[in-house]
Amino acid sequence: MLKFYFNGAPNPNKVALFLEESGLPFELVPVDTRKGDQFKPEFLKVNPNSKVPAIDDDGVLVFDSNAILLYLAEKTGKFLPANTPANRAQLLSWLMFIATGLGPYSGQAVHFKTVAPKELEYAQNRYLYEAHRHYKILDDHLAKGRYMVGDDYGIVDMALWGWARLGPFVLGEEGFAKYSNVKRLVDEISARPAAARAIALKDKFTFKAEMDDEARHIMFGHLKTKAA
Repeated sequence: MLKFYFNGAPNPNKVALFLEESGLPFELVPVDTRKGDQFKPEFLKVNPNSKVPAIDDDGVLVFDSNAILLYLAEKTGKFLPANTPANRAQLLSWLMFIATGLGPYSGQAVHFKTVAPKELEYAQNRYLYEAHRHYKILDDHLAKGRYMVGDDYGIVDMALWGWARLGPFVLGEEGFAKYSNVKRLVDEISARPAAARAIALKDKFTFKAEMDDEARHIMFGHLKTKAA
């Protein structure tokens, strides 16, 4: 059975959504990143990059949320657009746009807003600006159609949802409200029963909630290096 290494963060939620939508059987393997589970030798064999999500599909190891989405979609034949060169190009382009842009810039915007020293105004402004820029590109694209690629709900929409459902936290309520087309899609996906089940998976386990000094030093390696 497929093993799904996860926690309740945005990237694992993308994969959780696909698994719940597709009906694939899976075994949950919790990885508490605030306790350092991601650095245990048994997990590093699955993902040497020490991040969730990752899957072990009967010995086939895949890490990175968007790679997992593409792998599972191609394996099952589900949630892919019609198989044309144009659709394939759009699928890969937007999937990578989310993987290399929306997710990282949103994550860094949150990090510099909530974790980094407050005097780093340049970094805060830089990452927030880039997060907004990516949301604007997505919003303009979604003004032309209901879904990200083609006429049907698919893995690019799932990838978008993973981060964009937290848009109000990343950008602020007023900032996120500017992107009505993104919000429309996020609201539509969030209303799906599979989305509710995906979000609830984390409640099956007790993950560390506190972002204390120990968790910071575990999750942010540069702090450990600085302390040494």
